[in-house]
Amino acid sequence: MTKTGNRLLDVKGLTIEIETRNGSAVVVDGIDLHVDKGETLGVVGESGCGKSLTMLSLMRLLPNKIRVAKGEAHFDGRDLQRMSNRELRKVRGGDIGFVFQDPMTSLNPVMRIGDQLAEPLIYHRGMGRQEARKRAVELLRLVGIPGPEERIQAYPHELSGGMRQRVMIAIGLACEPKLLIADEPTTALDVTIQAQIVDLVKDLREKLGMSVVWITHDLALIAGLVDRVVVLYAGTVVEDAPVDALYANPRHPYTRGLLASIPKLSDQPTSRLNSIGGTPPEPGRRPQGCPFAPRCPLAMDICRTHVPKLEPVAAAGHHRAACFAVEKAQEAA
Repeated sequence: MTKTGNRLLDVKGLTIEIETRNGSAVVVDGIDLHVDKGETLGVVGESGCGKSLTMLSLMRLLPNKIRVAKGEAHFDGRDLQRMSNRELRKVRGGDIGFVFQDPMTSLNPVMRIGDQLAEPLIYHRGMGRQEARKRAVELLRLVGIPGPEERIQAYPHELSGGMRQRVMIAIGLACEPKLLIADEPTTALDVTIQAQIVDLVKDLREKLGMSVVWITHDLALIAGLVDRVVVLYAGTVVEDAPVDALYANPRHPYTRGLLASIPKLSDQPTSRLNSIGGTPPEPGRRPQGCPFAPRCPLAMDICRTHVPKLEPVAAAGHHRAACFAVEKAQEAA
Protein backbone atom coordinates (compact mmCIF):
# COMPACT_ATOMS: atom_id res chain seq x y z
CA MET A 1 0.00 0.00 0.00
CA THR A 2 1.19 3.50 -0.86
CA LYS A 3 2.00 5.59 2.16
CA THR A 4 0.23 8.93 2.52
CA GLY A 5 3.64 10.58 2.88
CA ASN A 6 4.35 9.59 -0.71
CA ARG A 7 1.21 11.37 -1.93
CA LEU A 8 1.67 14.34 -4.23
CA LEU A 9 -1.95 15.24 -5.06
CA ASP A 10 -4.90 14.39 -2.83
CA VAL A 11 -8.43 15.41 -3.85
CA LYS A 12 -11.34 14.74 -1.50
CA GLY A 13 -15.05 15.36 -1.94
CA LEU A 14 -14.63 17.66 -4.95
CA THR A 15 -18.00 18.92 -6.13
CA ILE A 16 -18.39 21.28 -9.09
CA GLU A 17 -21.59 23.07 -10.07
CA ILE A 18 -22.73 24.95 -13.15
CA GLU A 19 -25.14 27.85 -13.07
CA THR A 20 -28.18 27.31 -15.32
CA ARG A 21 -31.49 29.13 -15.86
CA ASN A 22 -33.05 26.77 -13.34
CA GLY A 23 -30.36 27.17 -10.70
CA SER A 24 -27.21 25.24 -9.90
CA ALA A 25 -26.62 21.78 -11.38
CA VAL A 26 -23.94 19.35 -10.22
CA VAL A 27 -21.44 18.28 -12.91
CA VAL A 28 -18.78 16.72 -10.66
CA ASP A 29 -20.15 14.99 -7.57
CA GLY A 30 -17.87 14.33 -4.61
CA ILE A 31 -14.81 13.00 -6.42
CA ASP A 32 -11.99 11.43 -4.40
CA LEU A 33 -8.70 10.72 -6.17
CA HIS A 34 -4.98 10.90 -5.54
CA VAL A 35 -1.64 10.80 -7.34
CA ASP A 36 1.53 9.55 -5.70
CA LYS A 37 5.04 10.83 -6.35
CA GLY A 38 6.40 9.30 -9.54
CA GLU A 39 3.03 7.75 -10.43
CA THR A 40 1.15 8.00 -13.72
CA LEU A 41 -2.61 8.09 -13.28
CA GLY A 42 -5.05 7.56 -16.13
CA VAL A 43 -8.41 9.35 -15.85
CA VAL A 44 -10.89 7.87 -18.35
CA GLY A 45 -14.53 8.17 -19.29
CA GLU A 46 -16.87 9.41 -21.98
CA SER A 47 -16.97 13.05 -23.07
CA GLY A 48 -18.78 15.16 -20.51
CA CYS A 49 -18.05 12.93 -17.51
CA GLY A 50 -16.03 15.62 -15.71
CA LYS A 51 -12.44 14.62 -16.46
CA SER A 52 -11.20 17.98 -17.70
CA LEU A 53 -13.33 20.05 -15.30
CA THR A 54 -11.89 18.16 -12.34
CA MET A 55 -8.32 18.98 -13.31
CA LEU A 56 -9.04 22.54 -14.42
CA SER A 57 -10.70 23.21 -11.07
CA LEU A 58 -7.43 22.44 -9.27
CA MET A 59 -5.81 25.37 -11.07
CA ARG A 60 -8.91 27.58 -10.84
CA LEU A 61 -9.19 27.66 -14.60
CA LEU A 62 -12.90 26.81 -14.78
CA PRO A 63 -15.07 28.63 -17.35
CA ASN A 64 -17.55 31.28 -16.26
CA LYS A 65 -20.65 30.05 -14.41
CA ILE A 66 -18.85 26.88 -13.31
CA ARG A 67 -17.52 26.80 -9.76
CA VAL A 68 -16.18 24.50 -7.05
CA ALA A 69 -19.02 24.09 -4.53
CA LYS A 70 -17.03 22.09 -1.96
CA GLY A 71 -14.11 19.75 -1.51
CA GLU A 72 -10.38 19.80 -0.82
CA ALA A 73 -7.35 19.54 -3.08
CA HIS A 74 -3.90 19.25 -1.49
CA PHE A 75 -0.79 19.38 -3.64
CA ASP A 76 2.56 18.56 -2.02
CA GLY A 77 1.05 19.38 1.38
CA ARG A 78 -0.51 22.69 0.29
CA ASP A 79 -4.24 23.38 -0.10
CA LEU A 80 -4.80 24.56 -3.67
CA GLN A 81 -8.33 25.78 -2.94
CA ARG A 82 -7.15 28.13 -0.15
CA MET A 83 -4.16 29.62 -1.96
CA SER A 84 -4.21 33.26 -2.94
CA ASN A 85 -4.17 34.03 -6.66
CA ARG A 86 -0.54 35.11 -6.36
CA GLU A 87 0.47 31.83 -4.69
CA LEU A 88 -1.46 29.79 -7.25
CA ARG A 89 0.18 31.58 -10.18
CA LYS A 90 3.53 30.33 -8.88
CA VAL A 91 2.21 26.76 -8.88
CA ARG A 92 0.65 26.94 -12.36
CA GLY A 93 3.33 26.19 -14.90
CA GLY A 94 5.93 25.89 -12.14
CA ASP A 95 5.15 22.92 -9.94
CA ILE A 96 2.18 21.77 -12.05
CA GLY A 97 2.46 21.68 -15.84
CA PHE A 98 -0.70 21.50 -17.95
CA VAL A 99 -0.96 20.22 -21.53
CA PHE A 100 -4.29 21.48 -22.83
CA GLN A 101 -6.50 19.54 -25.18
CA ASP A 102 -6.36 21.69 -28.31
CA PRO A 103 -3.02 23.35 -29.08
CA MET A 104 -4.53 25.65 -31.71
CA THR A 105 -6.76 27.30 -29.10
CA SER A 106 -4.13 27.15 -26.34
CA LEU A 107 -1.12 28.53 -28.18
CA ASN A 108 -1.09 32.27 -28.88
CA PRO A 109 -1.40 32.62 -32.68
CA VAL A 110 0.48 35.94 -32.80
CA MET A 111 3.46 34.89 -30.65
CA ARG A 112 6.43 32.92 -31.89
CA ILE A 113 6.95 29.49 -30.39
CA GLY A 114 10.22 30.53 -28.76
CA ASP A 115 8.57 33.43 -26.92
CA GLN A 116 5.78 31.20 -25.62
CA LEU A 117 8.32 28.68 -24.34
CA ALA A 118 10.46 31.39 -22.75
CA GLU A 119 7.56 33.04 -20.88
CA PRO A 120 7.21 30.47 -18.04
CA LEU A 121 10.99 30.24 -17.70
CA ILE A 122 11.28 34.00 -17.21
CA TYR A 123 8.34 34.15 -14.78
CA HIS A 124 8.93 31.00 -12.72
CA ARG A 125 12.69 30.51 -12.96
CA GLY A 126 13.83 34.12 -13.20
CA MET A 127 15.86 33.52 -16.36
CA GLY A 128 17.02 36.31 -18.64
CA ARG A 129 15.72 36.35 -22.21
CA GLN A 130 18.88 34.91 -23.74
CA GLU A 131 19.05 32.09 -21.20
CA ALA A 132 15.34 31.35 -21.60
CA ARG A 133 15.70 31.26 -25.38
CA LYS A 134 18.56 28.80 -25.13
CA ARG A 135 16.47 26.63 -22.82
CA ALA A 136 13.54 26.85 -25.28
CA VAL A 137 15.74 25.31 -27.98
CA GLU A 138 16.73 22.51 -25.57
CA LEU A 139 13.06 21.85 -24.75
CA LEU A 140 12.09 21.58 -28.41
CA ARG A 141 14.96 19.16 -28.92
CA LEU A 142 13.84 17.22 -25.83
CA VAL A 143 10.35 16.65 -27.26
CA GLY A 144 11.73 15.53 -30.59
CA ILE A 145 11.16 18.54 -32.85
CA PRO A 146 13.76 18.66 -35.64
CA GLY A 147 15.67 21.88 -36.28
CA PRO A 148 14.70 23.52 -32.97
CA GLU A 149 16.92 26.56 -33.60
CA GLU A 150 14.70 27.44 -36.58
CA ARG A 151 11.39 26.26 -35.10
CA ILE A 152 11.49 28.74 -32.21
CA GLN A 153 10.98 31.47 -34.83
CA ALA A 154 7.81 29.81 -36.14
CA TYR A 155 4.20 30.71 -35.38
CA PRO A 156 1.76 27.96 -34.32
CA HIS A 157 -0.01 27.83 -37.71
CA GLU A 158 3.33 27.04 -39.38
CA LEU A 159 3.65 23.73 -37.50
CA SER A 160 1.88 20.43 -38.04
CA GLY A 161 -0.65 19.11 -35.51
CA GLY A 162 1.88 16.69 -34.05
CA MET A 163 4.51 19.42 -33.69
CA ARG A 164 2.05 21.80 -32.03
CA GLN A 165 1.19 19.10 -29.52
CA ARG A 166 4.89 18.55 -28.82
CA VAL A 167 5.26 22.30 -28.26
CA MET A 168 2.42 22.15 -25.72
CA ILE A 169 4.21 19.33 -23.93
CA ALA A 170 7.45 21.33 -24.00
CA ILE A 171 5.67 24.31 -22.40
CA GLY A 172 4.19 22.02 -19.76
CA LEU A 173 7.64 20.60 -19.01
CA ALA A 174 9.53 23.89 -19.21
CA CYS A 175 9.97 24.34 -15.46
CA GLU A 176 10.39 20.61 -14.76
CA PRO A 177 7.13 20.35 -12.79
CA LYS A 178 6.43 17.83 -10.06
CA LEU A 179 3.12 17.00 -11.77
CA LEU A 180 2.19 17.08 -15.45
CA ILE A 181 -1.52 17.05 -16.32
CA ALA A 182 -2.07 16.01 -19.95
CA ASP A 183 -5.65 16.61 -21.11
CA GLU A 184 -6.23 14.30 -24.07
CA PRO A 185 -2.92 15.35 -25.65
CA THR A 186 -3.33 12.97 -28.63
CA THR A 187 -6.83 14.02 -29.70
CA ALA A 188 -7.15 14.41 -33.49
CA LEU A 189 -3.65 13.01 -34.09
CA ASP A 190 -3.07 9.94 -36.23
CA VAL A 191 -2.12 6.69 -34.50
CA THR A 192 1.57 6.98 -35.41
CA ILE A 193 1.86 10.41 -33.80
CA GLN A 194 -0.21 9.19 -30.84
CA ALA A 195 2.30 6.41 -30.21
CA GLN A 196 5.18 8.89 -30.44
CA ILE A 197 3.55 11.24 -27.91
CA VAL A 198 2.87 8.36 -25.48
CA ASP A 199 6.49 7.15 -25.75
CA LEU A 200 7.73 10.72 -25.30
CA VAL A 201 5.78 11.23 -22.07
CA LYS A 202 6.97 7.85 -20.73
CA ASP A 203 10.60 8.73 -21.45
CA LEU A 204 10.31 12.21 -19.95
CA ARG A 205 8.62 10.87 -16.82
CA GLU A 206 11.58 8.56 -16.25
CA LYS A 207 14.14 11.29 -16.94
CA LEU A 208 12.49 13.96 -14.77
CA GLY A 209 10.94 11.71 -12.09
CA MET A 210 7.63 13.57 -12.27
CA SER A 211 4.07 12.38 -11.72
CA VAL A 212 1.60 12.41 -14.62
CA VAL A 213 -2.17 12.60 -14.91
CA TRP A 214 -3.26 11.48 -18.38
CA ILE A 215 -6.87 12.37 -19.23
CA THR A 216 -8.44 10.38 -22.07
CA HIS A 217 -11.51 8.53 -23.29
CA ASP A 218 -9.33 5.86 -24.91
CA LEU A 219 -8.57 2.94 -22.60
CA ALA A 220 -6.51 1.20 -25.28
CA LEU A 221 -4.14 4.17 -25.54
CA ILE A 222 -3.09 4.21 -21.89
CA ALA A 223 -2.73 0.45 -21.35
CA GLY A 224 1.07 0.59 -21.42
CA LEU A 225 1.46 4.12 -20.07
CA VAL A 226 -0.21 4.43 -16.66
CA ASP A 227 0.21 2.72 -13.29
CA ARG A 228 -3.37 3.17 -12.13
CA VAL A 229 -6.72 4.06 -13.70
CA VAL A 230 -9.63 6.09 -12.34
CA VAL A 231 -12.87 5.65 -14.31
CA LEU A 232 -15.33 8.55 -14.20
CA TYR A 233 -18.99 8.49 -15.12
CA ALA A 234 -21.38 11.44 -14.79
CA GLY A 235 -18.95 13.27 -12.53
CA THR A 236 -18.37 10.38 -10.11
CA VAL A 237 -15.59 7.81 -9.67
CA VAL A 238 -17.05 4.39 -10.49
CA GLU A 239 -13.81 2.38 -10.44
CA ASP A 240 -10.23 2.88 -9.26
CA ALA A 241 -7.65 0.16 -9.81
CA PRO A 242 -4.07 -0.66 -10.80
CA VAL A 243 -3.94 -0.82 -14.58
CA ASP A 244 -3.23 -4.57 -14.79
CA ALA A 245 -6.12 -5.40 -12.43
CA LEU A 246 -8.51 -3.15 -14.32
CA TYR A 247 -7.80 -4.75 -17.69
CA ALA A 248 -7.67 -8.30 -16.35
CA ASN A 249 -10.82 -8.10 -14.23
CA PRO A 250 -12.91 -4.91 -14.59
CA ARG A 251 -15.62 -4.87 -11.93
CA HIS A 252 -17.94 -2.01 -12.82
CA PRO A 253 -20.36 -2.59 -15.75
CA TYR A 254 -19.41 0.79 -17.23
CA THR A 255 -15.71 -0.11 -17.28
CA ARG A 256 -16.58 -3.44 -18.90
CA GLY A 257 -18.57 -1.59 -21.53
CA LEU A 258 -15.69 0.76 -22.29
CA LEU A 259 -13.25 -2.13 -22.64
CA ALA A 260 -15.68 -4.15 -24.78
CA SER A 261 -16.03 -1.22 -27.18
CA ILE A 262 -12.31 -1.32 -28.09
CA PRO A 263 -11.88 -2.94 -31.54
CA LYS A 264 -9.81 -6.13 -31.53
CA LEU A 265 -7.60 -7.57 -34.24
CA SER A 266 -9.49 -10.86 -33.92
CA ASP A 267 -12.82 -9.22 -34.82
CA GLN A 268 -14.32 -10.10 -38.18
CA PRO A 269 -14.30 -7.23 -40.69
CA THR A 270 -18.10 -7.36 -40.93
CA SER A 271 -18.79 -7.61 -37.19
CA ARG A 272 -20.50 -4.71 -35.42
CA LEU A 273 -18.60 -2.73 -32.83
CA ASN A 274 -19.82 -3.08 -29.25
CA SER A 275 -21.31 0.04 -27.70
CA ILE A 276 -22.96 1.19 -24.48
CA GLY A 277 -26.60 2.00 -25.10
CA GLY A 278 -28.01 5.37 -24.11
CA THR A 279 -26.19 8.55 -23.13
CA PRO A 280 -24.80 10.00 -19.88
CA PRO A 281 -27.25 12.11 -17.85
CA GLU A 282 -27.29 15.85 -18.41
CA PRO A 283 -26.36 18.19 -15.55
CA GLY A 284 -29.46 18.79 -13.45
CA ARG A 285 -31.09 15.59 -14.69
CA ARG A 286 -29.14 13.02 -12.76
CA PRO A 287 -31.15 9.93 -11.77
CA GLN A 288 -32.03 9.43 -8.13
CA GLY A 289 -29.82 6.38 -7.62
CA CYS A 290 -26.72 5.17 -9.43
CA PRO A 291 -26.08 7.51 -12.39
CA PHE A 292 -25.28 4.52 -14.63
CA ALA A 293 -28.42 2.55 -13.72
CA PRO A 294 -30.50 3.64 -16.79
CA ARG A 295 -27.82 2.17 -19.10
CA CYS A 296 -26.67 -0.76 -16.94
CA PRO A 297 -27.49 -4.35 -17.94
CA LEU A 298 -27.06 -5.46 -14.30
CA ALA A 299 -29.23 -2.75 -12.70
CA MET A 300 -31.35 -3.83 -9.73
CA ASP A 301 -34.11 -2.04 -7.84
CA ILE A 302 -31.66 -0.67 -5.26
CA CYS A 303 -29.58 0.86 -8.07
CA ARG A 304 -32.48 3.14 -9.01
CA THR A 305 -33.01 4.50 -5.50
CA HIS A 306 -29.58 4.53 -3.82
CA VAL A 307 -26.10 5.70 -4.87
CA PRO A 308 -23.39 3.03 -4.35
CA LYS A 309 -20.21 3.97 -2.50
CA LEU A 310 -16.72 3.41 -3.88
CA GLU A 311 -15.75 0.32 -1.89
CA PRO A 312 -12.75 -2.05 -1.96
CA VAL A 313 -13.27 -5.18 -4.04
CA ALA A 314 -12.62 -8.24 -1.86
CA ALA A 315 -9.33 -10.07 -2.47
CA ALA A 316 -8.40 -7.64 -5.23
CA GLY A 317 -5.66 -5.53 -3.66
CA HIS A 318 -6.28 -1.80 -4.06
CA HIS A 319 -9.13 -2.28 -6.52
CA ARG A 320 -12.28 -0.24 -5.71
CA ALA A 321 -15.66 -0.08 -7.46
CA ALA A 322 -18.97 1.71 -6.86
CA CYS A 323 -21.55 -0.92 -7.80
CA PHE A 324 -24.29 -2.80 -5.92
CA ALA A 325 -23.97 -5.75 -8.34
CA VAL A 326 -20.32 -6.15 -7.34
CA GLU A 327 -21.26 -6.06 -3.67
CA LYS A 328 -23.98 -8.66 -4.22
CA ALA A 329 -21.56 -10.96 -6.08
CA GLN A 330 -19.03 -10.62 -3.22
CA GLU A 331 -21.69 -11.52 -0.63
CA ALA A 332 -22.73 -14.56 -2.64
CA ALA A 333 -19.12 -15.72 -2.86
